[in-house]
Amino acid sequence: MDFIELFRGLNEMIAHSASQWWVIPLVTLFCLIDGFFLFLPSETAIVALAAVSLSTGEPNVWLLMAGGAIGAIIGDNIAYRMGRGIGTAGFKWMRRPKVAKAFEWARMELDKRGAVLILTARYIPVGRVAVNFTAGATQYPWRKFAVVDAIACVTWAAYGVGIGTFAGSWIKDNHLLGVGIAIVFAIVIGFIVDHLMKLLHKWLDKRSQKAAAEKAASLPAEPAEAPDAPVVPLPGSEPSPRTP
Repeated sequence: MDFIELFRGLNEMIAHSASQWWVIPLVTLFCLIDGFFLFLPSETAIVALAAVSLSTGEPNVWLLMAGGAIGAIIGDNIAYRMGRGIGTAGFKWMRRPKVAKAFEWARMELDKRGAVLILTARYIPVGRVAVNFTAGATQYPWRKFAVVDAIACVTWAAYGVGIGTFAGSWIKDNHLLGVGIAIVFAIVIGFIVDHLMKLLHKWLDKRSQKAAAEKAASLPAEPAEAPDAPVVPLPGSEPSPRTP
């Protein structure tokens, strides 16, 4: 009986907290920090609150989406500026093997297809931080980064709200269970998206390599150099025999 009361109390607390004025600013701050610091994937907050909103109407999903997108845009641009200032090894956490590998991957991919990488990396927690810092460190054009990143952040926030709404629709009246299912669902989808993005970039690599090979094969072959003709001495040009 005590467990049931505790469960009910947690549900009421979640519903009450979701209706507070500070929820959207907190989500915005959370998404902002997540743009330049590996803390906790901020999509979990968007997904969880979207699941609660489905049954309570709070918070407003449009405000939730806007707050998440604005925070993500600001955080990503902070990371870009920090990348210009300190590079990709200025902090200890950047030198961890997994993170350092992500930075190296981001550097190679930015050289090949910067816009595609910025768009897709926003959906990968470690990848987006690595790309943000690397874009600044490699002097990637800021205006282009800002425009592409803004598009990525808006679609990412909508994606989080969509996942939360879908997962929360399974259990509308139990907020705690709905939040748990939504977060697990988001983690699983994130894992799938991470692997799909890697497969996409591998496919693009193979496609560009194939195009380069076809272009090289279509170029006309350079004519081979003709061998030097033997030198034939002219009549009367033979050296005269030496006299004793």
